Amino acid sequence: MRIFLAGGSGVIGSRLVPQLAEAGHHVTATTRRAENVAHLRERGAAEGVVVDVFDAPRLAAVVHEAAPDLVLHELTDLGDFDTDANARIRRAGTANLVAAAEAAGVGRMMVQSIAWAYVPGEAPAVEDDPIEPGSAIEAMEDLVRRMPRATVLRYGMLYGPGTWYAPGARMAEAVTAGLVPATPAITSFVHLDDVITATVQAIDWPAGAYNIVDDEPAPATEWLPRYAAGLAAPAPKVTALPEETPRGRGAANAKARAAGWNPKYASWRQGFPHP
Repeated sequence: MRIFLAGGSGVIGSRLVPQLAEAGHHVTATTRRAENVAHLRERGAAEGVVVDVFDAPRLAAVVHEAAPDLVLHELTDLGDFDTDANARIRRAGTANLVAAAEAAGVGRMMVQSIAWAYVPGEAPAVEDDPIEPGSAIEAMEDLVRRMPRATVLRYGMLYGPGTWYAPGARMAEAVTAGLVPATPAITSFVHLDDVITATVQAIDWPAGAYNIVDDEPAPATEWLPRYAAGLAAPAPKVTALPEETPRGRGAANAKARAAGWNPKYASWRQGFPHP
């Protein structure tokens, strides 16, 4: 299959390239920086192209030239923890990418979404539960569903090499500094290795949305002390949430498991650093 990977040099994209190539796919991978092109080729991309998703004419041209069967949308902008920039990618960037795919006659798109954008609820969210209305996530997913065949992968909170939870990275440093309290807020995690496996496998899944999360949503009062201990960091302070503060909501992975996904790290307890 010919795949146009938008976001080929990111944390997920850079690890997808060799796995997609190994599976026999012809990958055209994008980057915003010319110095990354050689790295993409070294990792197995047939082509590496420099393009900014906000440059709509250039984007349309490179998608047309790549002539893909599938556009794989792994674009984010969180390097500086700029949520506004990331929201712009999800809204305007996705709109440009969908328009480019449509103009090139592409029939299918897969997109990286998140599993913590569901409306509040007591039980772990399933894929038919509504997303927060008016959010950038809702807008992004709606845009991708304009395609004849759309697959939405709602990843849990990423951890593993290259993520914010890796030793020495943003979250690890904050926990080591004692800046992250252990609250009742619930998170669904997923190891980066399992995200890559799921994404490659999802090429063969029916269209639709899938929660790509581990089996054990947990409050920070449970996972954070374990994570801190694995970093040899001080035990976090247990803190109650104000009554009006959202307490988060886990997500269920039964649909992805039924499609054949079997995560290597079924729980963050297995994947977190160990003391």
